[in-house]
Amino acid sequence: MKGLKTFLTTSAVAGFIAVGALVVTTVGASAHTVCNSNGECWQTSQRYKTYPSTLGIHFYTDSWGRRHHSDSKYQWRDKPSNDRGYYDHGTWHSFN
Repeated sequence: MKGLKTFLTTSAVAGFIAVGALVVTTVGASAHTVCNSNGECWQTSQRYKTYPSTLGIHFYTDSWGRRHHSDSKYQWRDKPSNDRGYYDHGTWHSFN
């Protein structure tokens, strides 16, 4: 009986360690909403720091973007396949 108890305890501890390691190593997908001063918004995977200062870029969370998607104050642009760039007056400009 003592052997079974030791086995179950050891198994439980090993299970908690395995789950903990999985949680620590799991990286969640992250998305950001980016809007410029013209009210153009799009999704990006990173907060790039190379936007022209004249655009008045603001970063928001993905959940902010979902909450404001039907707000007429913003024009939602398609998420480009390569999000290294920005929209300006409806035109996509890639970073060089």
